[in-house]
Amino acid sequence: MIPEKQRDRSDFEEDVHLLNEFRSRGEPEILGKLYSRYMHLVYGVCLKYMKDREEAKDGVMHIFEKLILEIPRHQIDNFRNWLHVVTKNYCLMQLRSGISRQEKYREWIKDQRIFMETAGDLHPLDNEERYADGEALEKCLEKLKEEQRSCVTEFYYENRCYREISARLGMEEKKVKSCIQNGKRNLKLCLEGKNAGKKQIQD
Repeated sequence: MIPEKQRDRSDFEEDVHLLNEFRSRGEPEILGKLYSRYMHLVYGVCLKYMKDREEAKDGVMHIFEKLILEIPRHQIDNFRNWLHVVTKNYCLMQLRSGISRQEKYREWIKDQRIFMETAGDLHPLDNEERYADGEALEKCLEKLKEEQRSCVTEFYYENRCYREISARLGMEEKKVKSCIQNGKRNLKLCLEGKNAGKKQIQD
């Protein structure tokens, strides 16, 4: 059995090695290997502050994206301790913003200009009260095909343009637009059902 101090030293040295490799080569895969060692800790901190499993999962993803930009800007002596501070600060900023995942979904429904792709592309959610259940929308989003769900979430929730989504998801801009349009149509069909998620989601 490896002594605790020796194991901690080994982990620290591995962190330093991976951190230097990422700084040198800039490959997300290297950072992913380093980050995966502490994802459970990041999730735990996010869950502690946000009190919501889905928001905590989102936090884990967003913090990884943040690290890609932040690591080259900082001198990091202890990655684990530094990551804990980054995670805590991220959570506090999210809480200060006062906009939860559920509240964001409700914004989509209450304001058609947010839920629509453009002001001229009318999304057929004409009755605000009828679709005022943010949980119903979340359930319907979960039933979308992965590409549709990713594109719709990136476009409406993250406020990203076609080009950004295309680069992030590795697909052509035409396909991104198609996924958003099909995703909106399928959300409408799902939301129009008596119970969210019971209607068949189209391809």
